[in-house]
Amino acid sequence: MIIYGVALLALCYIGGQLLGDWLGILLHANANVGGVGFAMLFLILINSWLEKKGYLDELTSSGLRFWSQMYIPIVVAMAATQNVKAAFSSGMVAILAGFIPVLISFAIIPVISRLIKS
Repeated sequence: MIIYGVALLALCYIGGQLLGDWLGILLHANANVGGVGFAMLFLILINSWLEKKGYLDELTSSGLRFWSQMYIPIVVAMAATQNVKAAFSSGMVAILAGFIPVLISFAIIPVISRLIKS
């Protein structure tokens, strides 16, 4: 059933948040460190393992694919709203730390595209 895909996503999210909180405590940071990323990793690993073992029927697999595809835009939207005010008040270093990687990524895309075509 599709609901199993949602349940698995929820379990991965909870596990990722717990691990991110624990890592934040371990690093003495007053924040969740990578919780959403860990959740994505858990979802990918568990989904792959379940497919290899043959435990997924077509409906469950369809639900997992749907939520896996929806998860990345949701994570990007969540990350985009976090600490924007703090970043702007921190000065130019925080702004450049976000702006420079985006520019580099835009510059690398045509290079990668040419390499793939050749």
